[in-house]
Amino acid sequence: MDEPDVFDGPPRVTNADMPEPPHPVNWNLLTAHELEQEWLALNRWVDWLRRTYGLTVAVVPPFWHHHPEMVWELSALHLHWLGASDPEQNASAPLGWHRDFADARERLRYWITACSTRGDRDRPTRQAAWPGEESPSIQEVKFDDRDEEFADFVIAQVRKRQEAEDEFYANLADDEGP
Repeated sequence: MDEPDVFDGPPRVTNADMPEPPHPVNWNLLTAHELEQEWLALNRWVDWLRRTYGLTVAVVPPFWHHHPEMVWELSALHLHWLGASDPEQNASAPLGWHRDFADARERLRYWITACSTRGDRDRPTRQAAWPGEESPSIQEVKFDDRDEEFADFVIAQVRKRQEAEDEFYANLADDEGP
């Protein structure tokens, strides 16, 4: 009974009790685990976004995740939305988000035109070959189940990132020697 009661005094709030603030996502630097979490979170948000705002495939196509330019744009828009929706934010922040959302929709339309992705099929974004480079072949792929395709895509991306991590750490161990 000599120990103080943990409930005496005001509650202590530590950094561990606070939610993490939104942070930019550098898709190139995520670990395999972080990559999986970010893909799933962004996919949920994009699905919410397209349904909430009635966006057509001319703005957010089903296979947006195959196009880095759309991934970066949607990821930045998601981060902006998280910040604008934060209860600590200024009351006009959502208006700023909507203004920026209008600009983002125009960029998304431009990129969709460049890749000609559609509701049930997709192809890589056209790339101009520079002198000395081969022109990439562009083949359209048809998909029957978007959710299944997305899951397979994420699994493949995470596996590739995990293999790169494993190789990196194996090389570190080799460099240390016996």
